[in-house]
Amino acid sequence: MPELSKKIGEMEYDGLISGLFPKTLVGGGTIAKLEGASETYKRGTVLGFKSAANDGKLYIMAAGGDLTPSAVLCDDIEIGTEADVTTAVYIGGCFNPAKLITKEDYALTAGDLDNLRMRGIITKAVAPAL
Repeated sequence: MPELSKKIGEMEYDGLISGLFPKTLVGGGTIAKLEGASETYKRGTVLGFKSAANDGKLYIMAAGGDLTPSAVLCDDIEIGTEADVTTAVYIGGCFNPAKLITKEDYALTAGDLDNLRMRGIITKAVAPAL
């Protein structure tokens, strides 16, 4: 019975998830390969579908991308130039808007947040720790 009390890992709160309701839901998503150099997308990256492409692939929210935000990345992941990457994404839950990530040239708009809300992803600010 010593295995029942053995420490198996650690978790450090990063502030991304800010509430219990709606329930956090995880699903699979395919992130489109990059055209230029490989890049690491961080946990909390907001991903969306391209309206024009209609290919079912997710892209990082960026200026001029014509994207509909639909998911939040669960874990850091390396996106390369060779192939699309299938990974876990949050498709529902309550998230801290200050921790959501987009490209540097883009800030989430009220319309983006509304699109996320319609898909079951809401934002709620977290009070700073004292």
